[in-house]
Amino acid sequence: MVTSFFASLTLNTYALLMSPLARSIEELLPVGVSNCVWCFILLRTALVISTVGAAFLIPFFGLVLALIGSLLNILVSVIVPTLCFLRIAGMKASRIQVVSSIVVAALGVIAAILGTYSSVSKIVERY
Repeated sequence: MVTSFFASLTLNTYALLMSPLARSIEELLPVGVSNCVWCFILLRTALVISTVGAAFLIPFFGLVLALIGSLLNILVSVIVPTLCFLRIAGMKASRIQVVSSIVVAALGVIAAILGTYSSVSKIVERY
């Protein structure tokens, strides 16, 4: 039960992450081609094959993804939204909102630093 949940979560996450990329590529194609069902299938199949190929060809692919995730995901999902809130709210934000936003942003910076350090140290250790 638990393993099937995690397998389904992994497969769904991959599909959700690849969908915007596939749609962006489809927008670059001519209208007649991008509306074809075969284009939909072939494009997504090519994306999956290229991802699998990159994972096999780059020996530390997982570590590179960990590095990118620890640096950029924290930045995009934690640090930037809190700083944008502070910038947009300005003087209208209460003291609690300002303090909590600063604490969240600081924890995000700490998490990004620790995650990046961990990923870089593992890459250096293995290679």
